[in-house]
Amino acid sequence: MMNGRPDSGYLYWRWNPRDCELPRFNPERFLDLMRNKSWAFIGDSISRNHVQSLLCILTQVEQANEVYHDEEYRSKRWHFPSHNFTLSVVWTPFLLRADIFEDVNGVSSSEIQLHLDLLDKKWTEQYKNFDYVMIAGGKWFLKTAIYHENNTVQGCHYCPGKNLTELGFDYAYRKALQLVLGFLTRSDHKAYVFFRTTTPDHFENGEWFSGGTCNRTVPFKEGEVDMRDVDSVMRDIELEEVEKAVGIGAEKGIILKLLDTTRLSLLRPDGHPGPFRQFQPFAKDENAKVQNDCLHWCLPGPIDSWNDLVMEMMVNDGIYS
Repeated sequence: MMNGRPDSGYLYWRWNPRDCELPRFNPERFLDLMRNKSWAFIGDSISRNHVQSLLCILTQVEQANEVYHDEEYRSKRWHFPSHNFTLSVVWTPFLLRADIFEDVNGVSSSEIQLHLDLLDKKWTEQYKNFDYVMIAGGKWFLKTAIYHENNTVQGCHYCPGKNLTELGFDYAYRKALQLVLGFLTRSDHKAYVFFRTTTPDHFENGEWFSGGTCNRTVPFKEGEVDMRDVDSVMRDIELEEVEKAVGIGAEKGIILKLLDTTRLSLLRPDGHPGPFRQFQPFAKDENAKVQNDCLHWCLPGPIDSWNDLVMEMMVNDGIYS
């Protein structure tokens, strides 16, 4: 709003499941449950967005102290002193080891080199410190990347002119999830793990780099929009791989839950910053060409429903009385 967004309806819409009431997130109850515990959100900038939503809600009860950030301010850690609760976000967009050559605006100087058989140590070496984990992947796998396995280039995704086999993002994503979920279910550390499904974006008339916009101010009605093919493919892979891992984890006493936010988020094209991720983008020129953000979410907004669901799944195990 400070950046100049004129409408405010997106603040008041709220997703509700059919045939039951989803209680609002209760920050007092949550912090009581989290006393002397630690929680980490592991993934890309959507995971960071998810943490921002949680922080906003929790600060109604207690202010957190930021106790760590990396050089780029992408990974951070906060501490709630009166509850001795630690909340972290670990930025690892592929969850795998990746060499990335991008600036802060997403402009790339070289192809991503992605190792499909190596997890990113940035999160695996910290994993034993976390009592609760929210892990997610997805969008970065759609980018141009060269795929490595066993220190050998196996192929790529979207690399015309390279004379490499097009293996597809779905090949890499499935491999990544199998590796990630295998690590979680084999670990001696028994964290309470949520896996969040892929997030739809709402770019219309172009992509994020080619003039795509999101100017809608009300949610879609049910049946008014279909999931894009890439989102359907990703979500199907997530559902299949998580279902397999849940069975394996259950035998070892590891709690793994699927947080499926894809469809409820799909209905909220109004909930993005759009051009207003920047300060007053149209102040000098009302026809200015501005890069829109139709992927991340305004706060308060649709992403808060994800935390309502998390709370319900933790407190009532997702079982409604």
